[in-house]
This record gives sequence, C-alpha cells and structure tokens, in this order.
Amino acid sequence: MKILSIFLLFTLSILISCTDDEATTEKKSVVDIVTNDPNFSLLEAAVVHANLVDALKSETITVFAPTDQAFKAAGFANEAAIKAADKNVISNILLYHVIGSLVPSSAIATKDNAEVTMLSNGKTFVTRNSSGVSVNGAKVVTADIKAENGAIVHVIDAVLIAETKNIVALAQSNPNLSFLVAAVLRANEGATKVVDILSSAGPFTVFAPTNDAFKAAGFASETAIKAADPAFLATVLTYHVIGARVYSTNLTTGDVSTAQGAKVNINAANATVKGLSNTTPSKIIAVNIGASNGVVHVIDSVLLP
Repeated sequence: MKILSIFLLFTLSILISCTDDEATTEKKSVVDIVTNDPNFSLLEAAVVHANLVDALKSETITVFAPTDQAFKAAGFANEAAIKAADKNVISNILLYHVIGSLVPSSAIATKDNAEVTMLSNGKTFVTRNSSGVSVNGAKVVTADIKAENGAIVHVIDAVLIAETKNIVALAQSNPNLSFLVAAVLRANEGATKVVDILSSAGPFTVFAPTNDAFKAAGFASETAIKAADPAFLATVLTYHVIGARVYSTNLTTGDVSTAQGAKVNINAANATVKGLSNTTPSKIIAVNIGASNGVVHVIDSVLLP
C-alpha cells in the first residue's frame, strides 16, 4: 500500500506539472489584450456579442482596435447598446477592423490611402504621413501592441464603417443635407449631370454644406433651390468636389483644384476650407463620412467660386 501511495503521488505530481506547463505555454491573444484593458470594454462586449472570440485568437492577424470613446462617438453609448444591435452587423463591423496578416507600423509605407482588404472583404485606406498612421481617417493613437501569440494591435480613435452607399445616396439618408440633395437633383436637370457624376466610381471628396449653410447663402427653402438655374447650381456644386479620396488626415494646407476647375483654399490646422468668393472660410464640422465612392466632410457654409 505504501508503494502504491508513493506511485499515485508521483503520477499526480506529473499530471499537475504537465497541466501547469500547458497553462504557462498558452500565449496571450488579441482577445486577452482587449479583455485586460479597461479602455476596450465596449470592444470586448462587441467581440463576445458577435461570437468572434475564437477568430481573434489567430496568430496571424492585425487588429485596428477602437477605444470605448470611439464606440461612443459611433453611437454605441454602452455595452447594452452593443448587445441590442444585430449580431451580424457587429460582426461585419469588427471584421472590417482586422487584416488577415501581420502588419507592424514599420511595414506601412509613407503614402496616402493605400488600399487594404480586411477580413470582411471590405476595403480600407491606410495613410502614413508626417502626422502618423491612419485608416479611413481614423488615427492610430497607439501602434504595435504585440500579443504573445504574435498578433498585432493598433489602437484607433474612431470606429471604421464600411459604407455601401454612394455619395448621393449617403446625402439622401441624412436629413441635415436635404437642401444639398435638392440642389444636386435640380442641377442634374441641366447639361451637367451631377447625380451621375457623384454616383459614379470616383473616388471623390465632397465638402457638403448643411441645410443652414444653404439658407445663409440665400436659399430659404428647398422650393427656392428647385427654382434656381441648374447651370448655376452645377457650377457651385462641382466647386465642392475634389476628384480624389481625401480623408481629414490627408488634408494639407494650400490651394486644391476642384471638379469645377477653380481652386479652394484649405487650412488643415484650423479645419477650414474657403472659396475664392467667400469672405470667410467655412468650418469643417464633421469629417470622414465614408461612401462607397469617396468621402464626405460636412461644412457650415456654401463655397463660392
């Protein structure tokens, strides 16, 4: 019996030792990083809700991780709001933040809007310039957090949304841009088919005046816009369009050519844009609203060529 007891103790010690070794060799993943950081409580809730815990344990992924503040700015006030959302929607949003390979910041070339395919199959646009690294205009605030299993996390200050609507459809879905939509539709009745232009592949960047901006420019109502000369509206509207994808992190101070032909003056430091005939610059009040064919920045006054 004594020999048997010694044997059982020896066997048990080996089993415990093996269990401890297995536990210590299990390396931390992206999920572990998210779980252990209080700044990622909403991201953690999203990962769990979307059933992506196992997917994010991969050793060969790069994750752009939005902070809690980023989720709140995107309309998810708390964990309850995330849990109330459709799981497929949350899953698609999260997979749009993941690259299926390892991409340290040192591997990102100095370039504007390099196209990258995410695990969702959507395209993002990564920029590296003097201001740092950004993706779809969301800034990387902390780079190269490496999980023990090899995966990489870059922390970003905004949630990335893969937009399927083109610029016209995007404006139509925003009630604060209904005057702009009315102007686009009225201009399309003339020789310049603005609807067709802004619905085409692009890419375009549009400085989109709000309804109040149009009112301040003398258009008291949508009815007044519908009575305006289509050619005049086309001239004004195309003056708000740049024939390239320009996120806020791509903006540089100086004169930029528009689709209308004349230039606007951009002050990147002050987040303003000024038309040739404007006495004061327009403030850019919302940035990086993605469209399938470009990006929209909302401004508080109409630009005049």
